Amino acid sequence: MSKIESFKKALSEKRAVKIIAGIDNFDAERVAKVVLAADKAGASAVDICANPDIIAMVKDLTDLPIFVSSTKPEELVHAAALGADALELGNFDALYKKGISFSASQVLNLAKRTLELLDGEDIYFCVTVPGELEIGEQISLARELEAMGVDLIQTEGHFSNKTPSNGVRGLLERAELTLSNTIELTRNIDIPVMTATGINPTTASLAFASGASAIGCGSCVNKLDSEISMIAVAKNLVEIAEKNAQYVVELV
Repeated sequence: MSKIESFKKALSEKRAVKIIAGIDNFDAERVAKVVLAADKAGASAVDICANPDIIAMVKDLTDLPIFVSSTKPEELVHAAALGADALELGNFDALYKKGISFSASQVLNLAKRTLELLDGEDIYFCVTVPGELEIGEQISLARELEAMGVDLIQTEGHFSNKTPSNGVRGLLERAELTLSNTIELTRNIDIPVMTATGINPTTASLAFASGASAIGCGSCVNKLDSEISMIAVAKNLVEIAEKNAQYVVELV
């Protein structure tokens, strides 16, 4: 079974866990720690930036499927040539902090351009639907992306400068928008949906309950100080996903 086929199998069983090092994380040492933690925890995939040196390093570190994220079609196509297992147009959430936002038409045009540059090459393609769009726009965009042949849609929440509430309430507030987006999108498209932004051991089960086939988890792992703690959190996420898969089987 190829790397991406193993990820697709996890998707079909609604237990896929993608650990995100960060679209803007070019610290090779930091990326290596996140990737090794994901590998040891038994995650389904890792997500890294479109830096050629980091792509080469990660390919040597793990046999997990490698998603490469960028908002630039040329970088994505180059990543495919360097051996990425999947391409991801996004994650936009990381760029909102810099005052950068994306309209539905911009995302659609970027996706079209990426597919044009790939020129028929068969590589798994995921697109993030900006969480700041009105939900009707998100649904229309997701449907157009599905019609274009995109394989996976990733949801997100939004960036906020507001000080979050304490404890669990703050964790739920952070994930609220991406969870509601997941519910809406899974009702309106047939391709799988991955829920990201604010997904951690507290909110992961809610993502699956909202209809997600996968979760994308970044800051709850990549912001930790030690590899041991990274492994522990990533493993917890994998266990939650496995429990969801068992629950789905029992329902069937």
